[in-house]
Amino acid sequence: MAAKNNPTVRRRRLGAELRRLRVARGLKSTEVAERLMVSQPKISHLENGNRAVSPRDVRDLCAIYEVTDQQLIDSLMEMARESGQRGWWHPYGGLSDSVYIGLETDAASLHAYAPMVVPGLLQTPAYAQAVIGETIPPPTVEQAAAHLKVRLRRQHRIYDPARPLRLWVVLDESALHRVVGGPDVMREQLEHLNALGAEPHITVQVLPYGVGAHPGLSGQFSLLRFADGPEAGVVYLERFTSDLYLEKPSDVQHYSVMYEHLQAQALTPDSSRDFIVGTARTYIDAAVPH
Repeated sequence: MAAKNNPTVRRRRLGAELRRLRVARGLKSTEVAERLMVSQPKISHLENGNRAVSPRDVRDLCAIYEVTDQQLIDSLMEMARESGQRGWWHPYGGLSDSVYIGLETDAASLHAYAPMVVPGLLQTPAYAQAVIGETIPPPTVEQAAAHLKVRLRRQHRIYDPARPLRLWVVLDESALHRVVGGPDVMREQLEHLNALGAEPHITVQVLPYGVGAHPGLSGQFSLLRFADGPEAGVVYLERFTSDLYLEKPSDVQHYSVMYEHLQAQALTPDSSRDFIVGTARTYIDAAVPH
């Protein structure tokens, strides 16, 4: 999917632009809601990207904000039309991470810190199936199959020849030793990890136990950046019952600095490949009957 047709990201960017126009006019969301004769929560939902914005909404809001630049109005209305479209993941339904998938699809780069398991974009089908199978509540056979299909479809993004995702992963050593799916699955996964790490747009670093305490002890996170648009970036924090998206420049900067520290403390990409190869050999030995 082309970035310009990503409804999730278009919706968030459109909402941010509408909020900027409102603030520039010195209006409160309650005042705007009163003029449009709608509820204040609707204005908040539009600005936060939680619901699609119709071209009519854009037209009416631009009139209230006294926008006279017709080119800007036309651009916002086009974004509104695109925001009403559905992403490729929509037919699968019930995906708790649909917002994240939309952002990932549009991102130019992704920096991820993974302390527990190999990130979804780098998982083999067998490894992904084992991880999905441990979801709480347990998925049905149909749900597990759908989630696996979506996860593997997401991986197309890193192979996109027109705009490959610049992916940088700092992987905690514990993820290499956590036996997901059995020794054979782990060996295959680590070999796959090294193969992907050899790609020019993918970098994998291992953070060994020996570094001791480090900034990533608070948990996993991903930092997404985009080629265009007003966002400096988005920090994604995956949680058990609800995910968090941090977009304030100060938050993005905080996590950017944290990631730089993790990169500096981790093994170099070449040393990481050697480390992964050595760990993969332990799974070969474990799979051989004695």
